[in-house]
Amino acid sequence: MSAEIDPEVAPSGDGCLECDAAGGWWFHLRRCARCGHIGCCDDSLSRHATAHAERTGHPIIQSFEPGEDWFWDYRTRAFTDGPPLAPPTSHPAGQSVPRPSERVPADWLDQLENR
Repeated sequence: MSAEIDPEVAPSGDGCLECDAAGGWWFHLRRCARCGHIGCCDDSLSRHATAHAERTGHPIIQSFEPGEDWFWDYRTRAFTDGPPLAPPTSHPAGQSVPRPSERVPADWLDQLENR
């Protein structure tokens, strides 16, 4: 098994750790394939998944969205293959996107489009 992927590590939660800590919101979620850190995607305002990869050197993420199982390698900037990761493999399917709904501003789409 690749040193960049640990299929036994559970995800860190069901939302972006940094956004939750700051009272923020996110668009989509990504899971670090090495340590399970859940961060927001590059379409989110804060891009915490990429920041985590840069800070830790953990180069591979997997989508943490329901119905998606793709992996991305930041080093090659390309999709890659990986093994099934420990469950859960996504945030709960019934959760809103963006989320959490109580923190999403009314102008969220404008914020994403105008960053």
